[in-house]
Amino acid sequence: MKSIKTFAAVVALTVLPFASFAQSITATDTTIDGAEAQIAAQAHKAGASYKVTEANFNNGVHMTAELTK
Repeated sequence: MKSIKTFAAVVALTVLPFASFAQSITATDTTIDGAEAQIAAQAHKAGASYKVTEANFNNGVHMTAELTK
């Protein structure tokens, strides 16, 4: 039982720094390139990299991304 608690504590402490920064950002534009350019600009301003997590196409583009340090 003690080893399970220790393992859980190690996992929680390892993931904590990543989870504390995870931030979602969104952008809308008429093209995929335009929306991604907005995401890239927001990530650059925050000094972070990004990963696109969602994009919808319906009379325009709505894109969501997650920033990571």
